[in-house]
Amino acid sequence: MPGDVIDDLLANIFPIKNVLDAVILLVGIAMVLALILVFSLLLRLRQREIRTVFRENKDEEMPVNFNTKSAGRSLLAGAFCLLVAPVVPAAGFYLPEVGTPHSLGTGGVGNPTNRDGADASWTNPAGMTGLDEDEIVAGVQFVLPKAKFDSSVATAGGSDGGNAGVAAPIPSFFYVNKLSDRLRLGFSLVAPLGGGLDYGDDFVGRYSTINAELAGVALSPSLAWQVNDRLSLGAGVSIIYTVFNEDIAVNPALVPTGNGADGKLKIEDATDWGYQPFFGLTYQFSERALLGVVYRAEMDTDLDGDVKTKNLPGVIGADSIDISWNNPQWLEAGLSYKLDDKNTLLLNAGWQEWSKFSKNTLAFSGGLLNPAATVDRNWDNTWHGGVAFRHLNGDHGTSLGFSYESSPVDDKHRTFDLPMDEIFKGSFSYFWKGKKNLDFAIGSTLYWVGDARIDQTSQGVRAKGKFDTNFILFLGGTLKYTF
Repeated sequence: MPGDVIDDLLANIFPIKNVLDAVILLVGIAMVLALILVFSLLLRLRQREIRTVFRENKDEEMPVNFNTKSAGRSLLAGAFCLLVAPVVPAAGFYLPEVGTPHSLGTGGVGNPTNRDGADASWTNPAGMTGLDEDEIVAGVQFVLPKAKFDSSVATAGGSDGGNAGVAAPIPSFFYVNKLSDRLRLGFSLVAPLGGGLDYGDDFVGRYSTINAELAGVALSPSLAWQVNDRLSLGAGVSIIYTVFNEDIAVNPALVPTGNGADGKLKIEDATDWGYQPFFGLTYQFSERALLGVVYRAEMDTDLDGDVKTKNLPGVIGADSIDISWNNPQWLEAGLSYKLDDKNTLLLNAGWQEWSKFSKNTLAFSGGLLNPAATVDRNWDNTWHGGVAFRHLNGDHGTSLGFSYESSPVDDKHRTFDLPMDEIFKGSFSYFWKGKKNLDFAIGSTLYWVGDARIDQTSQGVRAKGKFDTNFILFLGGTLKYTF
Protein backbone atom coordinates (compact mmCIF):
# COMPACT_ATOMS: atom_id res chain seq x y z
CA MET A 1 0.00 0.00 0.00
CA PRO A 2 1.29 3.59 -0.65
CA GLY A 3 0.56 4.50 2.96
CA ASP A 4 2.73 1.64 4.28
CA VAL A 5 5.67 2.78 2.16
CA ILE A 6 5.38 6.36 3.42
CA ASP A 7 4.98 5.18 7.04
CA ASP A 8 8.09 2.97 6.80
CA LEU A 9 10.07 5.83 5.30
CA LEU A 10 8.99 8.22 8.06
CA ALA A 11 9.70 5.60 10.74
CA ASN A 12 13.28 5.19 9.46
CA ILE A 13 13.90 8.93 9.22
CA PHE A 14 12.17 9.92 12.48
CA PRO A 15 12.40 7.05 15.00
CA ILE A 16 11.49 9.37 17.90
CA LYS A 17 7.81 10.30 17.95
CA ASN A 18 8.38 13.69 19.58
CA VAL A 19 10.73 14.66 16.75
CA LEU A 20 8.12 13.62 14.21
CA ASP A 21 5.49 15.71 16.00
CA ALA A 22 7.77 18.75 15.91
CA VAL A 23 8.54 18.24 12.24
CA ILE A 24 4.86 17.85 11.37
CA LEU A 25 4.06 21.08 13.21
CA LEU A 26 6.76 22.95 11.33
CA VAL A 27 5.63 21.44 8.04
CA GLY A 28 2.04 22.43 8.84
CA ILE A 29 3.03 26.04 9.48
CA ALA A 30 5.16 26.11 6.33
CA MET A 31 2.29 24.58 4.37
CA VAL A 32 -0.12 27.30 5.49
CA LEU A 33 2.29 29.99 4.29
CA ALA A 34 2.95 28.13 1.06
CA LEU A 35 -0.75 27.65 0.41
CA ILE A 36 -1.39 31.36 0.86
CA LEU A 37 1.33 32.11 -1.68
CA VAL A 38 0.00 29.47 -4.08
CA PHE A 39 -3.50 30.83 -3.81
CA SER A 40 -2.24 34.35 -4.47
CA LEU A 41 -0.51 33.17 -7.62
CA LEU A 42 -3.54 31.24 -8.76
CA LEU A 43 -5.75 34.25 -8.20
CA ARG A 44 -3.43 36.33 -10.38
CA LEU A 45 -3.27 33.68 -13.08
CA ARG A 46 -6.06 31.66 -14.71
CA GLN A 47 -7.83 29.70 -12.06
CA ARG A 48 -11.03 28.61 -13.77
CA GLU A 49 -13.85 26.08 -13.50
CA ILE A 50 -17.06 26.81 -15.17
CA ARG A 51 -18.60 29.98 -13.86
CA THR A 52 -17.36 33.59 -13.86
CA VAL A 53 -17.88 37.26 -14.01
CA PHE A 54 -19.80 39.30 -16.53
CA ARG A 55 -23.14 39.28 -18.25
CA GLU A 56 -25.31 41.34 -20.55
CA ASN A 57 -28.98 42.06 -19.96
CA LYS A 58 -30.43 42.44 -23.44
CA ASP A 59 -34.04 42.95 -22.37
CA GLU A 60 -33.65 45.88 -19.99
CA GLU A 61 -32.43 49.44 -20.39
CA MET A 62 -29.68 50.22 -17.86
CA PRO A 63 -29.64 53.37 -15.75
CA VAL A 64 -26.44 55.25 -16.62
CA ASN A 65 -25.01 58.31 -14.88
CA PHE A 66 -22.16 60.41 -16.30
CA ASN A 67 -21.01 63.98 -16.63
CA THR A 68 -19.52 65.54 -19.79
CA LYS A 69 -18.46 68.99 -20.89
CA SER A 70 -19.30 68.94 -24.60
CA ALA A 71 -21.62 67.36 -27.12
CA GLY A 72 -18.71 65.36 -28.54
CA ARG A 73 -17.94 63.92 -25.15
CA SER A 74 -21.61 63.12 -24.71
CA LEU A 75 -21.58 61.07 -27.89
CA LEU A 76 -18.50 59.18 -26.70
CA ALA A 77 -20.13 58.66 -23.33
CA GLY A 78 -23.22 57.24 -24.98
CA ALA A 79 -21.14 54.80 -27.03
CA PHE A 80 -19.11 53.80 -23.98
CA CYS A 81 -22.22 53.20 -21.89
CA LEU A 82 -23.77 51.19 -24.70
CA LEU A 83 -20.72 48.97 -24.47
CA VAL A 84 -20.32 48.57 -20.73
CA ALA A 85 -23.69 49.17 -19.08
CA PRO A 86 -25.02 45.67 -19.80
CA VAL A 87 -21.94 44.07 -18.23
CA VAL A 88 -22.22 42.80 -14.65
CA PRO A 89 -20.23 40.38 -12.47
CA ALA A 90 -21.14 36.96 -11.13
CA ALA A 91 -19.78 35.14 -8.12
CA GLY A 92 -20.23 31.62 -9.41
CA PHE A 93 -21.54 28.71 -7.40
CA TYR A 94 -20.22 27.82 -3.99
CA LEU A 95 -17.99 24.76 -4.17
CA PRO A 96 -18.72 22.05 -1.56
CA GLU A 97 -15.82 19.91 -2.79
CA VAL A 98 -12.85 20.86 -0.61
CA GLY A 99 -10.62 17.92 -1.49
CA THR A 100 -11.32 15.61 1.48
CA PRO A 101 -13.09 12.20 1.56
CA HIS A 102 -16.15 13.66 3.34
CA SER A 103 -16.72 16.22 0.56
CA LEU A 104 -14.92 15.13 -2.62
CA GLY A 105 -15.81 11.46 -2.09
CA THR A 106 -19.51 12.07 -1.41
CA GLY A 107 -20.31 15.00 -3.73
CA GLY A 108 -20.65 17.19 -0.63
CA VAL A 109 -23.34 14.93 0.87
CA GLY A 110 -21.19 14.09 3.90
CA ASN A 111 -20.30 17.70 4.79
CA PRO A 112 -23.07 18.50 7.35
CA THR A 113 -22.50 15.32 9.41
CA ASN A 114 -18.69 15.27 9.30
CA ARG A 115 -17.33 14.48 12.79
CA ASP A 116 -14.36 12.40 11.70
CA GLY A 117 -11.83 14.88 10.32
CA ALA A 118 -10.32 18.32 10.77
CA ASP A 119 -12.13 19.46 7.61
CA ALA A 120 -15.20 19.73 9.87
CA SER A 121 -13.71 23.10 10.86
CA TRP A 122 -15.16 24.35 7.56
CA THR A 123 -17.88 21.87 6.54
CA ASN A 124 -19.67 21.96 9.94
CA PRO A 125 -17.77 23.43 12.91
CA ALA A 126 -19.97 21.61 15.44
CA GLY A 127 -18.54 18.35 14.12
CA MET A 128 -15.13 19.20 15.57
CA THR A 129 -16.34 17.90 18.95
CA GLY A 130 -16.19 14.40 17.46
CA LEU A 131 -12.37 14.62 17.39
CA ASP A 132 -10.65 13.42 20.57
CA GLU A 133 -7.15 14.52 19.50
CA ASP A 134 -5.53 17.43 17.70
CA GLU A 135 -5.53 16.90 13.95
CA ILE A 136 -4.25 18.33 10.65
CA VAL A 137 -5.67 17.55 7.23
CA ALA A 138 -3.91 18.88 4.12
CA GLY A 139 -4.48 18.11 0.49
CA VAL A 140 -4.83 19.26 -3.08
CA GLN A 141 -7.44 18.69 -5.74
CA PHE A 142 -7.13 19.21 -9.48
CA VAL A 143 -10.07 20.74 -11.33
CA LEU A 144 -10.35 19.57 -14.95
CA PRO A 145 -13.27 21.28 -16.77
CA LYS A 146 -14.41 20.75 -20.32
CA ALA A 147 -16.93 23.22 -21.77
CA LYS A 148 -17.37 23.22 -25.56
CA PHE A 149 -19.96 25.52 -27.14
CA ASP A 150 -21.73 24.65 -30.40
CA SER A 151 -23.22 27.72 -32.13
CA SER A 152 -26.28 27.67 -34.37
CA VAL A 153 -26.45 31.47 -34.93
CA ALA A 154 -23.41 33.78 -35.09
CA THR A 155 -24.21 37.07 -36.85
CA ALA A 156 -20.65 38.40 -36.47
CA GLY A 157 -18.97 35.11 -37.35
CA GLY A 158 -16.13 33.65 -35.35
CA SER A 159 -15.23 30.33 -33.75
CA ASP A 160 -17.01 28.25 -31.11
CA GLY A 161 -14.05 28.66 -28.76
CA GLY A 162 -13.00 25.04 -28.31
CA ASN A 163 -12.67 23.90 -24.72
CA ALA A 164 -13.28 27.06 -22.70
CA GLY A 165 -12.39 25.39 -19.40
CA VAL A 166 -8.85 25.56 -17.97
CA ALA A 167 -7.42 23.09 -15.45
CA ALA A 168 -6.30 24.35 -12.04
CA PRO A 169 -4.86 22.91 -8.80
CA ILE A 170 -6.59 23.90 -5.53
CA PRO A 171 -4.83 23.16 -2.22
CA SER A 172 -6.61 23.01 1.14
CA PHE A 173 -5.62 22.95 4.80
CA PHE A 174 -7.52 22.21 8.05
CA TYR A 175 -6.52 22.14 11.71
CA VAL A 176 -8.43 21.29 14.91
CA ASN A 177 -7.11 21.73 18.44
CA LYS A 178 -8.74 20.12 21.48
CA LEU A 179 -8.80 22.94 24.05
CA SER A 180 -10.79 20.93 26.61
CA ASP A 181 -13.14 17.96 26.81
CA ARG A 182 -15.96 20.13 25.45
CA LEU A 183 -14.25 22.94 23.50
CA ARG A 184 -12.51 22.77 20.10
CA LEU A 185 -10.66 25.40 18.07
CA GLY A 186 -10.43 25.08 14.30
CA PHE A 187 -8.85 26.76 11.29
CA SER A 188 -9.30 26.15 7.57
CA LEU A 189 -7.94 27.47 4.30
CA VAL A 190 -10.08 26.59 1.28
CA ALA A 191 -11.31 27.95 -2.07
CA PRO A 192 -15.10 28.01 -1.49
CA LEU A 193 -16.07 29.78 -4.72
CA GLY A 194 -14.68 30.56 -8.14
CA GLY A 195 -14.38 29.61 -11.77
CA GLY A 196 -13.40 30.77 -15.19
CA LEU A 197 -13.90 30.48 -18.93
CA ASP A 198 -11.63 31.40 -21.83
CA TYR A 199 -13.36 31.33 -25.22
CA GLY A 200 -10.62 33.12 -27.19
CA ASP A 201 -10.52 36.44 -29.07
CA ASP A 202 -12.46 35.10 -32.09
CA PHE A 203 -15.36 33.58 -30.14
CA VAL A 204 -18.86 34.03 -31.58
CA GLY A 205 -19.94 35.61 -28.29
CA ARG A 206 -16.84 37.77 -27.86
CA TYR A 207 -18.90 40.96 -27.53
CA SER A 208 -20.28 39.48 -24.33
CA THR A 209 -17.19 37.68 -23.01
CA ILE A 210 -13.77 36.72 -24.34
CA ASN A 211 -12.54 35.38 -21.03
CA ALA A 212 -13.51 35.87 -17.42
CA GLU A 213 -12.03 34.47 -14.25
CA LEU A 214 -13.07 34.59 -10.62
CA ALA A 215 -11.36 33.11 -7.57
CA GLY A 216 -11.94 33.29 -3.84
CA VAL A 217 -9.87 32.00 -0.95
CA ALA A 218 -11.28 31.77 2.58
CA LEU A 219 -9.35 31.74 5.85
CA SER A 220 -11.80 30.54 8.49
CA PRO A 221 -11.25 30.32 12.27
CA SER A 222 -13.98 28.42 14.11
CA LEU A 223 -15.03 27.17 17.57
CA ALA A 224 -17.17 24.24 18.72
CA TRP A 225 -18.79 23.50 22.07
CA GLN A 226 -20.23 20.16 23.18
CA VAL A 227 -23.37 21.13 25.09
CA ASN A 228 -24.13 17.56 26.22
CA ASP A 229 -23.71 13.99 25.01
CA ARG A 230 -26.15 14.60 22.15
CA LEU A 231 -25.88 18.26 21.10
CA SER A 232 -22.86 20.23 19.83
CA LEU A 233 -22.80 23.79 18.52
CA GLY A 234 -20.22 25.50 16.34
CA ALA A 235 -19.53 28.87 14.71
CA GLY A 236 -16.89 30.53 12.59
CA VAL A 237 -16.24 33.28 10.13
CA SER A 238 -14.74 33.00 6.65
CA ILE A 239 -12.48 35.91 5.75
CA ILE A 240 -12.70 35.77 1.95
CA TYR A 241 -10.36 37.37 -0.56
CA THR A 242 -12.04 37.64 -3.98
CA VAL A 243 -10.42 38.63 -7.29
CA PHE A 244 -11.48 38.58 -10.92
CA ASN A 245 -10.34 39.65 -14.38
CA GLU A 246 -12.31 39.97 -17.61
CA ASP A 247 -11.75 40.75 -21.30
CA ILE A 248 -14.61 41.86 -23.58
CA ALA A 249 -14.38 42.64 -27.29
CA VAL A 250 -15.67 46.01 -28.51
CA ASN A 251 -17.77 46.07 -31.68
CA PRO A 252 -16.18 48.59 -34.10
CA ALA A 253 -19.60 49.16 -35.68
CA LEU A 254 -20.68 50.82 -32.43
CA VAL A 255 -17.47 52.33 -31.08
CA PRO A 256 -14.84 53.44 -33.63
CA THR A 257 -11.53 51.66 -33.11
CA GLY A 258 -7.99 52.50 -34.13
CA ASN A 259 -7.83 50.25 -37.21
CA GLY A 260 -11.40 49.08 -37.78
CA ALA A 261 -10.82 45.74 -36.02
CA ASP A 262 -12.32 44.76 -32.67
CA GLY A 263 -11.33 46.81 -29.68
CA LYS A 264 -10.93 45.32 -26.24
CA LEU A 265 -12.03 46.34 -22.75
CA LYS A 266 -10.02 44.77 -19.94
CA ILE A 267 -10.94 44.77 -16.26
CA GLU A 268 -7.93 43.71 -14.21
CA ASP A 269 -7.16 42.88 -10.60
CA ALA A 270 -10.57 43.68 -9.18
CA THR A 271 -10.26 42.58 -5.55
CA ASP A 272 -12.11 42.65 -2.25
CA TRP A 273 -11.81 41.37 1.31
CA GLY A 274 -15.12 40.27 2.82
CA TYR A 275 -16.39 38.10 5.64
CA GLN A 276 -19.09 35.43 5.90
CA PRO A 277 -20.19 34.05 9.30
CA PHE A 278 -21.26 30.41 9.50
CA PHE A 279 -22.93 28.30 12.17
CA GLY A 280 -23.50 24.60 12.71
CA LEU A 281 -24.96 22.01 15.02
CA THR A 282 -24.92 18.26 15.33
CA TYR A 283 -27.47 16.22 17.27
CA GLN A 284 -27.02 12.54 18.08
CA PHE A 285 -30.50 11.00 18.04
CA SER A 286 -29.11 7.57 18.86
CA GLU A 287 -25.93 5.55 18.47
CA ARG A 288 -26.86 5.12 14.81
CA ALA A 289 -28.49 8.41 13.76
CA LEU A 290 -26.80 11.83 13.61
CA LEU A 291 -28.28 15.11 12.36
CA GLY A 292 -26.11 17.97 11.09
CA VAL A 293 -27.22 21.50 10.15
CA VAL A 294 -25.06 24.28 8.67
CA TYR A 295 -25.95 27.91 7.88
CA ARG A 296 -23.74 30.39 6.01
CA ALA A 297 -24.80 34.03 6.06
CA GLU A 298 -25.09 36.42 3.13
CA MET A 299 -21.87 38.23 2.22
CA ASP A 300 -21.40 41.61 0.52
CA THR A 301 -18.77 41.71 -2.22
CA ASP A 302 -17.47 45.11 -3.36
CA LEU A 303 -14.58 44.82 -5.82
CA ASP A 304 -12.25 47.61 -6.92
CA GLY A 305 -10.19 47.10 -10.08
CA ASP A 306 -8.41 48.72 -13.02
CA VAL A 307 -9.86 49.41 -16.48
CA LYS A 308 -7.67 49.19 -19.57
CA THR A 309 -8.47 49.36 -23.28
CA LYS A 310 -6.84 48.18 -26.48
CA ASN A 311 -7.39 49.60 -29.96
CA LEU A 312 -9.87 52.15 -28.58
CA PRO A 313 -9.80 55.98 -28.45
CA GLY A 314 -7.98 57.24 -25.39
CA VAL A 315 -10.70 59.78 -24.64
CA ILE A 316 -12.90 57.12 -23.01
CA GLY A 317 -11.24 58.19 -19.79
CA ALA A 318 -12.31 55.97 -16.89
CA ASP A 319 -9.43 53.97 -15.44
CA SER A 320 -11.03 52.12 -12.51
CA ILE A 321 -14.21 50.26 -11.68
CA ASP A 322 -16.24 49.23 -8.64
CA ILE A 323 -18.32 46.06 -8.92
CA SER A 324 -20.64 44.72 -6.23
CA TRP A 325 -23.01 41.84 -5.57
CA ASN A 326 -24.21 39.71 -2.65
CA ASN A 327 -23.05 36.15 -2.14
CA PRO A 328 -26.22 34.34 -1.05
CA GLN A 329 -27.02 32.75 2.28
CA TRP A 330 -26.93 28.97 2.36
CA LEU A 331 -28.80 26.48 4.59
CA GLU A 332 -28.01 22.77 4.55
CA ALA A 333 -28.98 19.73 6.62
CA GLY A 334 -27.67 16.19 6.60
CA LEU A 335 -28.39 12.83 8.20
CA SER A 336 -25.92 10.07 8.92
CA TYR A 337 -27.27 6.62 9.76
CA LYS A 338 -25.07 3.63 10.67
CA LEU A 339 -26.55 0.54 9.08
CA ASP A 340 -24.03 -1.60 10.99
CA ASP A 341 -20.44 -1.39 12.22
CA LYS A 342 -19.08 -1.20 8.67
CA ASN A 343 -21.70 0.64 6.60
CA THR A 344 -23.14 4.15 6.89
CA LEU A 345 -25.86 5.85 4.85
CA LEU A 346 -25.60 9.63 4.30
CA LEU A 347 -28.33 12.03 3.13
CA ASN A 348 -28.34 15.79 2.64
CA ALA A 349 -30.53 18.61 1.31
CA GLY A 350 -29.87 22.33 0.99
CA TRP A 351 -31.05 25.70 -0.26
CA GLN A 352 -29.13 28.73 -1.59
CA GLU A 353 -30.71 32.16 -2.05
CA TRP A 354 -29.27 33.07 -5.46
CA SER A 355 -32.09 35.55 -6.06
CA LYS A 356 -30.22 37.87 -3.68
CA PHE A 357 -27.18 37.66 -5.93
CA SER A 358 -29.25 38.45 -9.01
CA LYS A 359 -28.92 42.25 -8.85
CA ASN A 360 -25.38 43.32 -9.78
CA THR A 361 -23.97 46.84 -9.97
CA LEU A 362 -20.89 48.49 -11.45
CA ALA A 363 -19.54 52.02 -11.58
CA PHE A 364 -16.60 53.46 -13.53
CA SER A 365 -14.44 56.25 -12.13
CA GLY A 366 -11.18 58.11 -12.65
CA GLY A 367 -12.10 59.91 -15.87
CA LEU A 368 -14.38 62.50 -17.40
CA LEU A 369 -16.86 59.76 -18.31
CA ASN A 370 -17.99 57.72 -15.30
CA PRO A 371 -20.98 55.55 -16.24
CA ALA A 372 -22.79 53.40 -13.67
CA ALA A 373 -25.25 50.54 -14.06
CA THR A 374 -27.48 48.21 -12.08
CA VAL A 375 -28.76 45.02 -13.70
CA ASP A 376 -31.04 42.21 -12.64
CA ARG A 377 -29.56 38.89 -13.78
CA ASN A 378 -32.93 37.16 -13.22
CA TRP A 379 -31.52 34.36 -11.12
CA ASP A 380 -33.65 32.15 -8.86
CA ASN A 381 -32.99 30.36 -5.59
CA THR A 382 -31.58 26.86 -5.92
CA TRP A 383 -31.86 23.60 -4.02
CA HIS A 384 -29.70 20.52 -3.88
CA GLY A 385 -29.87 17.05 -2.41
CA GLY A 386 -27.96 13.80 -2.44
CA VAL A 387 -27.29 10.36 -1.06
CA ALA A 388 -23.97 8.70 -0.22
CA PHE A 389 -22.72 5.44 1.22
CA ARG A 390 -19.57 4.79 3.27
CA HIS A 391 -18.04 1.35 3.85
CA LEU A 392 -15.31 0.58 6.40
CA ASN A 393 -13.26 -2.59 6.32
CA GLY A 394 -10.61 -2.65 9.02
CA ASP A 395 -7.96 -0.05 8.30
CA HIS A 396 -9.39 1.12 4.98
CA GLY A 397 -12.69 2.12 3.43
CA THR A 398 -14.58 3.57 0.47
CA SER A 399 -17.35 6.06 -0.15
CA LEU A 400 -19.75 6.58 -3.04
CA GLY A 401 -22.12 9.51 -3.55
CA PHE A 402 -24.67 10.99 -5.94
CA SER A 403 -26.21 14.46 -5.77
CA TYR A 404 -28.18 17.03 -7.77
CA GLU A 405 -28.22 20.85 -7.92
CA SER A 406 -30.98 22.81 -9.63
CA SER A 407 -30.22 25.55 -12.16
CA PRO A 408 -30.27 29.16 -10.94
CA VAL A 409 -31.28 30.55 -14.32
CA ASP A 410 -33.76 29.83 -17.15
CA ASP A 411 -32.59 29.36 -20.72
CA LYS A 412 -33.83 32.80 -21.82
CA HIS A 413 -31.69 34.58 -19.19
CA ARG A 414 -28.50 32.48 -19.41
CA THR A 415 -25.33 34.25 -20.55
CA PHE A 416 -21.88 33.31 -21.85
CA ASP A 417 -20.03 34.55 -18.80
CA LEU A 418 -21.92 32.23 -16.46
CA PRO A 419 -23.52 29.41 -18.48
CA MET A 420 -24.91 27.57 -15.46
CA ASP A 421 -27.45 24.78 -15.70
CA GLU A 422 -28.56 21.91 -13.48
CA ILE A 423 -25.74 19.68 -12.22
CA PHE A 424 -25.64 15.95 -11.57
CA LYS A 425 -22.71 14.69 -9.49
CA GLY A 426 -21.11 11.30 -9.01
CA SER A 427 -18.34 10.79 -6.42
CA PHE A 428 -15.98 8.11 -5.12
CA SER A 429 -13.15 7.98 -2.59
CA TYR A 430 -10.77 5.45 -1.07
CA PHE A 431 -9.12 6.03 2.30
CA TRP A 432 -6.76 4.02 4.49
CA LYS A 433 -4.91 4.23 7.82
CA GLY A 434 -1.14 4.32 8.12
CA LYS A 435 0.95 2.57 10.73
CA LYS A 436 1.57 5.64 12.91
CA ASN A 437 -0.57 8.75 13.06
CA LEU A 438 -0.92 9.26 9.33
CA ASP A 439 -4.05 8.52 7.29
CA PHE A 440 -4.47 8.94 3.53
CA ALA A 441 -7.31 9.42 1.06
CA ILE A 442 -7.87 9.87 -2.66
CA GLY A 443 -11.16 10.83 -4.28
CA SER A 444 -12.98 12.14 -7.32
CA THR A 445 -16.20 13.95 -8.22
CA LEU A 446 -17.61 14.37 -11.72
CA TYR A 447 -20.06 17.17 -12.54
CA TRP A 448 -22.41 16.49 -15.44
CA VAL A 449 -23.74 19.93 -16.36
CA GLY A 450 -26.80 20.50 -18.56
CA ASP A 451 -26.42 21.73 -22.15
CA ALA A 452 -26.83 25.37 -20.99
CA ARG A 453 -28.66 26.76 -24.04
CA ILE A 454 -27.87 30.42 -24.74
CA ASP A 455 -29.42 33.02 -27.05
CA GLN A 456 -27.70 36.32 -26.28
CA THR A 457 -27.42 39.61 -28.15
CA SER A 458 -24.44 41.79 -27.17
CA GLN A 459 -23.53 45.12 -28.74
CA GLY A 460 -26.03 44.44 -31.53
CA VAL A 461 -24.57 40.98 -32.33
CA ARG A 462 -26.50 37.75 -31.74
CA ALA A 463 -24.98 34.41 -30.79
CA LYS A 464 -27.06 31.32 -30.11
CA GLY A 465 -26.29 27.69 -29.33
CA LYS A 466 -25.64 25.18 -26.56
CA PHE A 467 -22.81 23.34 -24.84
CA ASP A 468 -22.51 19.89 -26.40
CA THR A 469 -19.80 18.99 -23.89
CA ASN A 470 -20.10 20.39 -20.39
CA PHE A 471 -18.51 18.67 -17.39
CA ILE A 472 -15.97 19.17 -14.61
CA LEU A 473 -13.77 16.48 -13.10
CA PHE A 474 -12.31 16.91 -9.59
CA LEU A 475 -9.38 14.66 -8.59
CA GLY A 476 -7.81 15.00 -5.16
CA GLY A 477 -5.85 13.50 -2.32
CA THR A 478 -5.34 14.27 1.37
CA LEU A 479 -3.03 13.44 4.23
CA LYS A 480 -4.28 13.43 7.82
CA TYR A 481 -2.02 13.61 10.86
CA THR A 482 -3.28 13.06 14.42
CA PHE A 483 -1.22 14.40 17.34
